Amino acid sequence: MENESHISLVKVNKSYQEGDKERSVLNELELNVNEGEMIVLLGRSGSGKSTMLNLISGIDRPDSGEINIGGTDLAKLNEKERTLFRRKNIGFVFQSFNLISTLTAEENVLLPLKLKGIDDENLLDKARSFLEEVGLGDRGDSYPDRLSGGEQQRVAIARALAHEPMLILADEPTGNLDYETGKNILDILNKLVRDNGRTIILATHDRDICSIADRVVELQGGKLHDVTEFEGA
Repeated sequence: MENESHISLVKVNKSYQEGDKERSVLNELELNVNEGEMIVLLGRSGSGKSTMLNLISGIDRPDSGEINIGGTDLAKLNEKERTLFRRKNIGFVFQSFNLISTLTAEENVLLPLKLKGIDDENLLDKARSFLEEVGLGDRGDSYPDRLSGGEQQRVAIARALAHEPMLILADEPTGNLDYETGKNILDILNKLVRDNGRTIILATHDRDICSIADRVVELQGGKLHDVTEFEGA
């Protein structure tokens, strides 16, 4: 795998209006991520981690700066263009799972494949194979409310990877899980991301997660700082 920096944030600024005051969240933020790299993003609640992920995914736009993902500057795209880019190139794993309650596990995994516009008779087999990978091959017909929290998060991981995105964004993926379940989820996520050669940015406040990272950065005062006391996996 080529060690190319295919994700870069250049002098990114983002602020929000709170009443009559403007609150700066990100200040001249810089980040370069290599293909296939696993980055853990640390930060306290309110530090701007979710804001940063929203910018990287194109959900929001920076006030200034560049958000380059695979050679595309999302800051230059309009909302529709960013939505289409996100569907094709980015997978998400959320703290709250964000599965669609009216769809089965299998249908939830199929959804990003269909949204990407893939017309392939093997789509169902592909969705089932990813459910097998996360140990839920026998639960494809189950609806989210029939699954435990750990099982729902495993479905979410399968969904995030199924359409082969260039980037996975995980926002506190173990936040709603107990310790042992969370550890199991991280092991599955780590294995599948690496087996499939995906790039991932995982935002958390839990420093125990750092052990699986290639690199750890911390968001403080609107800027990123390298954390060197943790060794990658």
